[in-house]
Amino acid sequence: PNVKIVSASGALIANRGDTGGEAVRLEQLPPYVPNAVIAIEDRRFRSHFGLDPLGLVRAVYVNLTSGNLVQGGSTLTQQLAKNLFLEPDRTLKRKVQELVLSIWLEAKFSKDEIMEMYLNRVYYGSGAYGIDAATRRYFGKSARLLTIAEAATLAGLLKAPSRYSPTRNPDLAEARAQLVLTAMNQEGYITDKEAASALAAPATAVRRHVTASENFAADYVMDMLPHYVGSFDGDIIVDTTIDLNMQHAAENALRTAISENRTKYGVSQGAVVTLDTAGAIRAMVGGADYARSQYNRAVYAKRQPGSAFKPFVYLTALESGMTPDTVRQDQPIRFKDWTPQNYTKKYYGPVTLTQALAMSLNTVAARLTYEVGPKNVAKTAKRLGITSDLNPNLSIALGTSEVTPLEIAGAYVPFSNGGYGVLPHIIRRIKTVDGKLLYSRKGDGPGRVVDRQYVRQMNAMMSETLLTGTGKKAQLPDNRPAGGKTGTSQDFRDGWFIGYTGNLTTAVWLGNDDNSPTKKATGGSLPALIWKNTMEKEHEGLPVASLPGVPDPALSVATPVAKAGAPLPPGNVGENGRSAEDDRRPRGPLNLLKSLFGG
Repeated sequence: PNVKIVSASGALIANRGDTGGEAVRLEQLPPYVPNAVIAIEDRRFRSHFGLDPLGLVRAVYVNLTSGNLVQGGSTLTQQLAKNLFLEPDRTLKRKVQELVLSIWLEAKFSKDEIMEMYLNRVYYGSGAYGIDAATRRYFGKSARLLTIAEAATLAGLLKAPSRYSPTRNPDLAEARAQLVLTAMNQEGYITDKEAASALAAPATAVRRHVTASENFAADYVMDMLPHYVGSFDGDIIVDTTIDLNMQHAAENALRTAISENRTKYGVSQGAVVTLDTAGAIRAMVGGADYARSQYNRAVYAKRQPGSAFKPFVYLTALESGMTPDTVRQDQPIRFKDWTPQNYTKKYYGPVTLTQALAMSLNTVAARLTYEVGPKNVAKTAKRLGITSDLNPNLSIALGTSEVTPLEIAGAYVPFSNGGYGVLPHIIRRIKTVDGKLLYSRKGDGPGRVVDRQYVRQMNAMMSETLLTGTGKKAQLPDNRPAGGKTGTSQDFRDGWFIGYTGNLTTAVWLGNDDNSPTKKATGGSLPALIWKNTMEKEHEGLPVASLPGVPDPALSVATPVAKAGAPLPPGNVGENGRSAEDDRRPRGPLNLLKSLFGG
């Protein structure tokens, strides 16, 4: 059975299954498609009874006079019989069976039915079985849209699919197609003018089909499919959540960044995944080039998230009674045999939690984890959607437990949607080709996982990462509100940027498959740029949405960022870890207006 995988808008993403394409009716194809096959493979197809005595005699004569096996003499009906019923043995018994079955096929079915079965089953090379699979594989479109030159090319490679493949040996494929066009003209299937036009403009194979990043999404659908429908014995259509415009935006951003910075940053691979506020996967790019590697890093590669894990630490701190303005000392600290250090090796003294998160200060994150307990941090991460095993030790603060891009993206979505947990998903609906519904997603999820007040506080803090912190390069145009976090693992082996707007959440990972260090590819460098370029394109046409609980940024006051070694900018620290100036700072748009205009 064929699995037709389509995007959210109904556009074809890929066909999967043993054939790699959908079955097409003969009347759906241009008449020159079957005629090209007849002209080069079996000129007397429409008149013989399954065997072609004249063709067989000619083949024997040519083979004897040449001293080699030059012609096979099998009719299309014999080839179909072999494909349908027989093993590829070269024995007398198998040949007799083939002849008997060919006569039976001719008695049972019409010539058009035999031709239709043949075209939908014959092997065209490169894993493509059937005319539609071959057309999509070599020309990136439906078989219904084949040109004369393309039909001749496909008919020509039937003799030796690998040898005459237009992607592997384009010159041989073109020479073979010219023979087919000549035969078609001689048989009267195409006019002299049509033959001349096809010869002047030979078919050109496309590589997009084998390199396109949406193949990562299609493969993931096939991995998930057994969980939804089990086994099936007929062609099915899978409606996905993928938005192809967003998919191509993510693909282009990742490919361009890696190709232009491979040497500078020492990165060879990456992954990008975008979710909407319901957890639907809108884009999934599992690697830099699908043709080179089909491994889906967005779903299956577990890597250390580094500081991208810190939001779970700070959320746990807020839930334990702290606030974004709570102050902690950024200074050298030691926990038995572990001494966490800041990336810059600089220390800022007393800082608010907002400042510490924006500047990604490791000492403060470690101190907070010690205060609230690493087990509670792990519980928070699990509650929001992290599914990988987490080691509940103090180093969890710095993201030493490995996660996948998909799961950490899903765990950030609650900040984007107001505090509701999601189950990342790609399949919306599954039905048979005749419309029978096999599965339809109901939108189930874990419900609220973060209280509103903490969503508001986290979003106010996370937005500072882009405004004043380590994620400045990720700032979006049009003052579109966004929050996010950079992440860099030990020895610069992984670079992350995970961020969100009120519409979408995107995770970007960069690194190397062999886990070798990059050339200081921090999360705030290339990953932040990839995130920005991806999200900017993905938001085209989407309304600007505020982050849940956070007022319009035009009416908010950015928290000043401390300088290394300087005291906390707002002033002296007061009660509850807040400065006196913090207590006086206007909060919310109404108070801000009052402070500006009096009253």
